[in-house]
Amino acid sequence: MADIRVEIEIAAPPDEVWAFVEPVENHVDWMADAEAIRFTSESTRGVGTTFDCDTKVGPIKLTDKMEITEWEPGRRMGVRHVGLVTGTGAFSLEPSGPRNTAFVWAETLSFPWWLGGPIGEIVGAPILKLIWRRNLRRLKLLIERPG
Repeated sequence: MADIRVEIEIAAPPDEVWAFVEPVENHVDWMADAEAIRFTSESTRGVGTTFDCDTKVGPIKLTDKMEITEWEPGRRMGVRHVGLVTGTGAFSLEPSGPRNTAFVWAETLSFPWWLGGPIGEIVGAPILKLIWRRNLRRLKLLIERPG
């Protein structure tokens, strides 16, 4: 299993940060590795929502099948990966000072054999960490940009 954790400080309160991450379909706007999101459930918000995310990391393309397992508006969104890549992950938002948010993205993932299995996890985790750090910087810029 690959344990990956990235975090960033965003100059906005948690409810404003949540307003950007709550619409799952808009994650493609700030996640460079997410190319398209298609809901596979009638719901698009909350626990039980399922979706497919077309993901591309370098030459590797796959469809990541996910289910939302936690939904605490303004605080936390958790997912379970149930496709080729399996595992769990969550976005956590915590107040940090009077108007800031500490945004943490943590995932525990297992890779399929054709991505190298456990060896692929060792190699892939640092790459995903770099990509996700860049994603969080993009999210920060979108949230903090002037009007």
